Amino acid sequence: MSTDTKSAELESQAALRAGRTKQMGARWGVVAAIFVGAEATQPMASVLQVSARAGAGLEGDRYARAAGTFSDGNPNKQLTLVEEEALAATARDYGLTIEGTETRRNVLTSGIALNHLVGREFRIGDVRVRGLKLCEPCGHLEKLAKKEVIKALRHRGGLRAEILSDGVIKVGDVISEQE
Repeated sequence: MSTDTKSAELESQAALRAGRTKQMGARWGVVAAIFVGAEATQPMASVLQVSARAGAGLEGDRYARAAGTFSDGNPNKQLTLVEEEALAATARDYGLTIEGTETRRNVLTSGIALNHLVGREFRIGDVRVRGLKLCEPCGHLEKLAKKEVIKALRHRGGLRAEILSDGVIKVGDVISEQE
């Protein structure tokens, strides 16, 4: 099953669970995958669910333990997200295949424009988060991915977010903007 097919299936399942269908202009999507990196520079691991801790990060992730390459206590290191659609666009526009784990982001999303969530509160399942700023690609990411990702992911490298409430984030969870 292709990633696009799998994501579409997850989105449909999440919509049914939420009792809604996506209307034109609606701002919601789903969690397509979750990744944590236990140590700086080490490969990210895919998990089906993860505990989110307000003010800290994701359980098992290097930044929740202040052990990431860029750890500095800033809340914009607590959670990072990237759009599955952005990865598809890098393949289409640049002929560059980038796997979700290679982005070094924690949550791969489907069906929601993350750039629009800067400065806004939103939910991932039951977890409240606030979009803080875009997560632009950098030389460190390019070095670890061993691919020329900076140009391909510029302005679509994802979102940095602060975790506002404790909870569990699961693959298939609905991501929705706070009203």
